[in-house]
Amino acid sequence: MEFDDVIHTRRSVHQYSDADIDDETLYDLFEDVRFTPSSFNLQPWEFLVVRGEDLERLQSVAYGQKHVTDAAAAVVVLGTLDPGDHAERVTRDLLEKGYLPDEEAAEVRLDTVDGLADADTETRRVWTVQSCTLAAMSRMYAAWGRDVASCPMGGFDADALHEAFDVPADYEPVVIVTLGYPADGAADLERPRKFRRPTEEFVHFDDFDPVARESPTPADD
Repeated sequence: MEFDDVIHTRRSVHQYSDADIDDETLYDLFEDVRFTPSSFNLQPWEFLVVRGEDLERLQSVAYGQKHVTDAAAAVVVLGTLDPGDHAERVTRDLLEKGYLPDEEAAEVRLDTVDGLADADTETRRVWTVQSCTLAAMSRMYAAWGRDVASCPMGGFDADALHEAFDVPADYEPVVIVTLGYPADGAADLERPRKFRRPTEEFVHFDDFDPVARESPTPADD
């Protein structure tokens, strides 16, 4: 499937067929995800793939949403809250491949990451969510390119998820994405596309001028 077609035809699907997704296909999806950009190239994501009877456990923390157990698999996207997890090896790679000019530049980069690691929890949470969301979207496109449908879910109890799947406290649950081959008609491309705002409404050249609502000016904050 051409990439333009992947973007334009992907739908969030709730109804899935009974077909399983084989391990090779799942693995290939994550191979594609490896190339997702991330802040400082630190790749803070981890993916918990849930299948079979464990989907019921996931459904219980996702407020009982039916498509969790209807899916062939669901992926919990987790982000580390420690920016230093992979900083050393990522920085050494940049140095060895000439992306950094010398050891001093490498140390400056590591010091910058250390500063982020010392930031408050909310700052680190926003940092990891930004990159992990990119990875989640990469995976949904990679899936649809292989005819595997998906649906991103923000509706879940993060605390319950930590407990149900023994997720350490220093990982942020970012989003759950269900995966499966769509049931007949569930990804009907003949149906009118749901409303999308026109491009000219949300793109602002040179000056920011939102049309949807009045926003306070910086002086009013």
